[in-house]
Amino acid sequence: MSEPPSPIRRCLRWAWRLVAVVVGVLALLGAVRLVVPATGGPEGEPPGVRRQLAFLRPALDAGAGDEAQALFPEGYFFLHALYGLSWVELGMREPPGERRAIALREARWALARLDSPPGRDPFSPDLTPPYGVFYQGWSNWLRGGAISLQETGQRDAAEQRRFAADSAALGRAFDASASPYLEAYPGQAWPVDSTVAMASLRLHDTLLPPRFTATTERWLREARRRLDPRTGLLPHRVDPATGEPAEVARGTSQSIIQRFLVDLDPAFAREQYARFRDRYVVSPLGLGPAVREYPDGVDGPADVDSGPLPLGVSLSASAVTLGAAQVHGDTPLAAALANYGELAGLPIDTPATKRYAFGLVPVGDAFLAWSKTARPWITQVPAPPPAGISWWWRVPLLTVLAVIGVGPWLPALRRRLSRRR
Repeated sequence: MSEPPSPIRRCLRWAWRLVAVVVGVLALLGAVRLVVPATGGPEGEPPGVRRQLAFLRPALDAGAGDEAQALFPEGYFFLHALYGLSWVELGMREPPGERRAIALREARWALARLDSPPGRDPFSPDLTPPYGVFYQGWSNWLRGGAISLQETGQRDAAEQRRFAADSAALGRAFDASASPYLEAYPGQAWPVDSTVAMASLRLHDTLLPPRFTATTERWLREARRRLDPRTGLLPHRVDPATGEPAEVARGTSQSIIQRFLVDLDPAFAREQYARFRDRYVVSPLGLGPAVREYPDGVDGPADVDSGPLPLGVSLSASAVTLGAAQVHGDTPLAAALANYGELAGLPIDTPATKRYAFGLVPVGDAFLAWSKTARPWITQVPAPPPAGISWWWRVPLLTVLAVIGVGPWLPALRRRLSRRR
């Protein structure tokens, strides 16, 4: 007859069972996050975004913008701009009333932060337009978004005049430039920044009497003449004098370009998006969709925009591509990227807030909130492209989670089977 286990052995066995229960619950939670819808589509409200914004506002009040600025040159600006733009996206989904008024108030709060010394400090007032195309383009887009939340006969007159004046300054700068790509910093130009600025001029012509049709048409014509020869996409960086490509198209900038290009020229955008998806969306090790920083077959260095590049994949580009997929009607890819983010992003949910990566990088939360709320502001959501991913991409990850969840129970199961024998 076998002796009863010692107290130490019993404690160890119960501790192991507790670990097994915790691991099993976490694996089950991961499986749920992989299959429960995490986006609301272009019309619906994405689950959890309001709680993300409820986390971000106190974080911004506590200095998260300054912390983001220490990470990369536009950290303060981007964190506030994306916070405001996410509120605009939510407000557009609401009828006139209290909830839309809240969205407008928060968008204006973010605009005021962009219009402050900390918002402008990284940029040069000597550029054309002042502070450069990055600063002016994103600010103008957000200001136009705030105006779009107001009824036509009830718009704030000063806000509307500022939007018209800043749009005119951008239009003059584009018209006077030999290159379609204006400088964001002295001697440096990135096509993504000019794409956002041009979208803001199209938004102007939607909200106010049109002025920039010729400017937009010329920009599109000149941009098509200067595509990256390797990929056929708008390049990542260009010669500021000529606009000729200086660096291959990259995922971090393409994910934003594809978000805005649909509001400039839907047909050109559809062609560009197909090229981008074909060359940058991958499934490393067969475990879920992700976005490469460099086109498939090309390797390059990481930087502050891309973050680390495990297997060539950029987490920031993957998060922002969620929004690009959504504005193009590519629901399967948008849903897949959102579900993958729910698993890999380690979100912490409370009844009042939601944060990813334990809330350690609020700018990441801002990008995710902005991406999940994405939809075109000017054009209609285009007809969906041919499906590039099926529901079954989840099966390998679900299998891994099942193995992780069951693994800690295997020793106990083995002991029980040996007793029976």
